[in-house]
Amino acid sequence: MKKLIFLPVLLFIAASGFAQQKVVADRIAGIVGDKIILKSEIGLALGDAIRNSGGADLKGLDECAIFDNILIQKALVVQAEHDSLPVSDEEVEATVDQKIRYYEQLYGGKEAFEQIAQRTVYQAKQDFMPAIREQRLAQAMRQKVVEDVRITPTEVKEYYDKIPADKRIFYESQIQLSQIVLYPKASHDIEKLAIDELNEYKQEVEAGTKKFEFLAQLYSDDPGTKDKGGEMELNRNDSRIWDPVFFSTAFRLKEGQISGVIKSKYGYHIIQMISRNGDDVVIREILKIPQITQPEVEIATAQLDSVRTQLIAGTVPFGVAVAKYSDDDIAKATAGQIMNQTGSTFLTISDLDKDMVLLLKNSNLKPGEYSKPTVFKDEKGKQGVRVVYMVSRSEPHRENLRDDYNAVAQRALDEKKSAALEKWFLQKIPTIYVMIADEYRNCSSLTKWEGRPATAGN
Repeated sequence: MKKLIFLPVLLFIAASGFAQQKVVADRIAGIVGDKIILKSEIGLALGDAIRNSGGADLKGLDECAIFDNILIQKALVVQAEHDSLPVSDEEVEATVDQKIRYYEQLYGGKEAFEQIAQRTVYQAKQDFMPAIREQRLAQAMRQKVVEDVRITPTEVKEYYDKIPADKRIFYESQIQLSQIVLYPKASHDIEKLAIDELNEYKQEVEAGTKKFEFLAQLYSDDPGTKDKGGEMELNRNDSRIWDPVFFSTAFRLKEGQISGVIKSKYGYHIIQMISRNGDDVVIREILKIPQITQPEVEIATAQLDSVRTQLIAGTVPFGVAVAKYSDDDIAKATAGQIMNQTGSTFLTISDLDKDMVLLLKNSNLKPGEYSKPTVFKDEKGKQGVRVVYMVSRSEPHRENLRDDYNAVAQRALDEKKSAALEKWFLQKIPTIYVMIADEYRNCSSLTKWEGRPATAGN
């Protein structure tokens, strides 16, 4: 039997619930106990899984696999309710409130959130409640099933010894880095010049004397969109990867409308809405990054050099220094730790920007050391100054128990928990009513559900 795979499907559903569009015609894909699964839920969860993958390999993740995971989650919920596992209204409401606050912060306030969500905060909370409750119940049931599963050093070694030597993971040189970033502030006159230029571009386009895309190609400071006339595509569910002011402004525009000048963490923009199709929009933007002069760079460098002196002397913890001085909001949320696209703090050279690679090459930084303040440019070309802390560094090696015991032990424990869950499901499936619609009968991943009422015409 294939090993059960547990994906946070209900989390996908909850995370995008406020953005769901009305379904004109929906069908029941399945039923577990008294829980109905709609075909739209499967499509929504699959779409969210793809959008949240960060480019990771999704081989084998299709409608059948997603449906299987929703069935598993529903079965966990049914059993959790049968066992009366405690999930309080207060706990659910607190989680929903936290999620709403997250989106409000992400979009730039309550009003922006409601406009993008196309519903009030109260309505959004009501949308979130059922999915969050089920998510909590499923988590509680899963935890109850595996709470007594432990792993011993002997089992870890047995697990490791079963891996052929040439199949053991090969770790590239990995480093953990943290940073404090300052962005030198342009002078008021230079910022005003950038704003005036953008207002002039807006007037020219609205007067019909110039094309927006022509001006973007000539004058935009965004290297990612400049050659495409400033054009880019946005999806309503991808808000967390965009600056909140930029994102919320873009979704407020009507087709053909040009925004006023806005300020984001990258600089100043004007945005033109080209087209809108449900959660997808196509826009154009012109970015102007106020030019930083050497005196501003020197001021930021001197400030960071003073911070570095305190760090070396141990008079201020690194996390405190990040919270107090860093201009990088993402780094503040991670105490300065740099993460790759998968969320790991263990980085390879390919995860680093070219300025960071040069810094490490030229400084010969060792674990526990702080770099001197160094000038760099971010992904939008904005100039900054940073102090980098080398947390750890490993040499390239094949996985072994001496250096990688924790990683091996975690995989061995996960496998043991998965086996315990699979055994639990084999025992429980015959006791739970399950209905699966005819169109999913060919899904090989659903064979574990055979033996129950498994078909229904739609």
